[in-house]
Parts: sequence; structure tokens; C-alpha cells
Amino acid sequence: MTTLTALPDPDLMPEFYDGVRSRRLLAWLVDVTVVFLMSLILLPLTLFIALFFFPVLMMVVGFLYRWFTIANQSATWGMRLFNIALRDAQGAALTSAGALVHTAGYAISVVTFPLQLISVGMMAVTAKRQGLTDMIMGTTAINRPA
Repeated sequence: MTTLTALPDPDLMPEFYDGVRSRRLLAWLVDVTVVFLMSLILLPLTLFIALFFFPVLMMVVGFLYRWFTIANQSATWGMRLFNIALRDAQGAALTSAGALVHTAGYAISVVTFPLQLISVGMMAVTAKRQGLTDMIMGTTAINRPA
């Protein structure tokens, strides 16, 4: 695996960013599905009481899922499926602390709809396809280096 010393420049190395926007969306859909299924599996363990707060259960499951999967390989299962990974400003995989902060930023964006819209818009127009949390942290999603 190639070790990066900084995030690749999108003008000099566009191959790191080609197709990332659409694959990031597909990865997100996979991750939401995984979180939904995990939440459904947990439902009977709560004696179905979690039906009354199912969105909260999904947020907690989703937070833990994102944090642990990103801390493990700098990508959620959906990201791994579509061959993309998060990298910090130095081009390194996110640490557990970095994954926690990134996940917290994502969670804040999800519960604050205007922030989510801003984040999606930023992914559409920024050269490195960075969302709001990515821009604040200096991270971005790239195609996995070979």
C-alpha cells in the first residue's frame, strides 16, 4: 500500500478524486442500510421498547458503527465496498480520535439539516470533494491508493 505524505493535489493527481462523489453517495446508502439492519437486529433485545425511539437507536448505532469502522481502516464498510477511504491532512489514515471527531461532525450535520445541505453542496463543488466536517478537519475521501 502506498503511504501518502500529504493529501494528493486534485490538479496533479486527479485519479485520487475521480468518481469519489458518486461512490461516496453509494457508500453512504450502503452504510445507512447496514445501520438500519443492525438497529432492527437490536430491536428484539430491547423487548421492542426501542420502537418508541427507533431514530435515536439508529443514531447511536450509526455513531458507533461509523466511529469504529473508520478508526479500524479509515473507511466504513460502504466506503470499503466502493474503494474509497478517508485521509487526514497529511494523507494518513484517521486515528481513533480522528474518527471520533469526524463521526461527531457528521452526526451534528445529520441532525442539523442546513449543515447537511451545506456539506453535500461542498462535496459537489470543492476540488477535493470535501464536506463540511472534512473542510474543518482537513480530511477528505479519496480513492484507495494501490
